[in-house]
Amino acid sequence: MRVQLSVETHGRGLVDVTARVAAAVERSGVEDGLCTVFIHHTSASLVMSENADPTVLRDLDAFFARLVPDGDPLFRHTDEGVDDMSAHVRAALTATSIGVPVAQGRLDLGRWQALYLWEHRYAPHTRRLSVVVVAA
Repeated sequence: MRVQLSVETHGRGLVDVTARVAAAVERSGVEDGLCTVFIHHTSASLVMSENADPTVLRDLDAFFARLVPDGDPLFRHTDEGVDDMSAHVRAALTATSIGVPVAQGRLDLGRWQALYLWEHRYAPHTRRLSVVVVAA
């Protein structure tokens, strides 16, 4: 089964998409298998992270701000602003797809795990995800 999700972001930051992906898995009817989530963009990405303490997400953002600063003079691709190339680098360093096991008809996540869409641009965007669920 394949489902398209449209996710609205509010600009740079992490958006928890776990519940929407979990609902797609439940609708699939697959009891045991694999769920793959893919993002169709080059300036946003997917990450698995902690869902209990919001400072974890803030710290991830702070780390990436230091690792890949906006407006770095190294970057030549700045067609859409100072966050243009840094967003592409951040996406390249993270993931465009994530696989999660499906067990007993549900995402088999750890207790503190959640799946996030990570928007790397300052402006809000509508991002497209494909969720594919296959039986084992």
